[in-house]
Amino acid sequence: MMIAASLFGMAFAGPARAQASPDWTEPFPPFRIAGNLYYVGSKGLASYLIASPAGHVLINSDLEANVPLIKASMEQLGFKFNDIKILLISHAHWDHDAASDTIKKLTGAKYMVMDADVSVVESGGKTDFQYANSPDSLYTPTKVDRVLHDGDEVKLGDSVLVAHLTPGHTKGCTTWTMRVKEADKSYDVVIVGSPNVNPGYKLVNNSAYPQIAADYQKMFDVLKSLRCDIFLGAHGSYFDMETKYPQMKEKGVGAFVDPEGYKEFVTEREQAYKRELARQKAAAQK
Repeated sequence: MMIAASLFGMAFAGPARAQASPDWTEPFPPFRIAGNLYYVGSKGLASYLIASPAGHVLINSDLEANVPLIKASMEQLGFKFNDIKILLISHAHWDHDAASDTIKKLTGAKYMVMDADVSVVESGGKTDFQYANSPDSLYTPTKVDRVLHDGDEVKLGDSVLVAHLTPGHTKGCTTWTMRVKEADKSYDVVIVGSPNVNPGYKLVNNSAYPQIAADYQKMFDVLKSLRCDIFLGAHGSYFDMETKYPQMKEKGVGAFVDPEGYKEFVTEREQAYKRELARQKAAAQK
C-alpha cells in the first residue's frame, strides 16, 4: 500500500456534515472480498456484509442516504436486505451509524455496540465527547440490543467476529477481526475502526475525555498485536480500496491481502498521533 494512500490521516473522517465528502454517498460496485465477506458500501464509506444461510451480519449502517445503496448492493450480489440479522458498527460517529435506526426498523436486525459507545448511539450523538453540541452531528437515537465488551464474539451461522476495543477516536471505537476461507486457505481479516485524531480533538487536558491520550496509545498497541492478512477499514481510503479493487480481476483475493500495507498504515497513523500529542503538550506549557 502506498504511504500516500494512508495520508488521508488528519483529513476529516468524522461527523461534521458541512465537511462531508461527496464520495460518502457515491455508489461503488459491490464485490466479494473473500469467502463469505463482501463489500456493500459507498466509494467513501465502507460497509461489510458477512453472509450465511442463517442470515447476514452488516457492519456500518452509514448515512440515511446510504440505505438504498446498501440494499441495492446486497441485491446485486444476490442477497436479501431483509435477511440482515445483526447490525454492527466501527464507531459511534454519524457517518458510520446514522442509519442504524432505519435499518433496524426495516430488517428487525439486532444492534450490537461496544459498551463505551452505547450512550452515544442511544442518545443520537448527544453524549459524544467532541460533537455533543454540534446539531449537524446528531442522528436518530437507536436502542442497542446487545452491549459488547472487548474481546466479545459475535456469531451467526459459521461466522465468528471478534470485537476489539480500539478507543480514542470514540470511546468505544471497535476494530473487527474474523477468519475467512477462500478455496483451501484461511485468511485473518482486520477491519480497522479508526486511528484518526480529528481536527479539534483535545489530547491534553480534555475534561470530557480525560484518558483520551492513553486510549489512543492503547488502540495502537492493540492494532499492532493483531494478525492481519486482509486489511480493511471503516473508510476505503484506509486500505487503498480504489487501487486494489481493479486488481481483483487478476489477483482475486490476493488484491486485498496486504499485511505489510496494514503495518505501514498503523505505523504512519501512530506517528501522526504522536506528533499531534507533542504539539498539544508543547502548546499547553506555554
